[in-house]
Amino acid sequence: MLRAFLLSLSFLLSGLASAGPLTVLNRPLDLDTGNGVLHGTLLLPQSDQPVPIALLVAGSGPTDRDGNNPFAGRNDSLKRLARALATQGIATLRYDKRGIAASRAAEPDERQLSVDGYVDDVVAWSRLLAADPRFGPLVLIGHSEGALIATLAAERAGATALVSIAGAARPIDQVLREQLRSRLPQPLLAQSEALIASLQAGRTVDRVPVELEVLFRPSVQPYLISLFRNDPAAAFARLRIPALIVQGNHDIQVSVADAEALKAARPDAELLLIPGMNHVLRIVPADIRKQLASYDQPELPLARQLIDGILDFLRRHLSDSPSS
Repeated sequence: MLRAFLLSLSFLLSGLASAGPLTVLNRPLDLDTGNGVLHGTLLLPQSDQPVPIALLVAGSGPTDRDGNNPFAGRNDSLKRLARALATQGIATLRYDKRGIAASRAAEPDERQLSVDGYVDDVVAWSRLLAADPRFGPLVLIGHSEGALIATLAAERAGATALVSIAGAARPIDQVLREQLRSRLPQPLLAQSEALIASLQAGRTVDRVPVELEVLFRPSVQPYLISLFRNDPAAAFARLRIPALIVQGNHDIQVSVADAEALKAARPDAELLLIPGMNHVLRIVPADIRKQLASYDQPELPLARQLIDGILDFLRRHLSDSPSS
């Protein structure tokens, strides 16, 4: 029975790059965590055998299951990625994080949000999927801050492999400082530096300049404190499963240097650098106006090299999975 399953899985994965699109079922899937219900979308290729399942973890702030953020626009990056994988035989589950979009009721007070809480939710989703006979090996795919969450959850989740897309290697306070230096006038920059230093020390700040409230409002500060405590490169170095690092060189939020630092932290990880790809996974010129416009252009196709690269990685690693 196990041998037959392994052969079937190997056959399925070996044909991912060349097979035509499969029929895909689109179903809601909910998770009762015991501390609120999280809502997700399952895309399931029709098959009489268990199929690999990819759990997609969205990025920072109020980014929803589709990769959309009310402050940045609608780009549908994760929705498109989920569909692209599902049509090639990889089931996908993407979900609204606790406190976000349809899962807002699971934690309406953002003061209670934390990195550890998000990691626990990934582990809980993974256990739900592991108990479902429709699914084979699990891969975690994290985008941006979701790459850190997926990395921290991978061992407890029993993941077979991990894909980090546009994941930072430096502690996030360093990334935030770098981004703000090029965007804020000197007086506000000095105030942001003081705020970050206070949060690094574990101290919240009650009074925040109006111009900085989106980033540093008092209610989000406990989450930032939990985030600043993590070192993404150190967490990545502790992984003991196959890992793929994906980074575009036109990303205005995370740099190629971050991807290279993750690779240095875990030399046996695979590194895929995609020329022209930006943070929302599209091929867009480096011009800042075109970059920002792409965050609200869901009709733009995903970078083809992104999809092909992930499928190639999965084809080579999931077919050898002991958990299969």
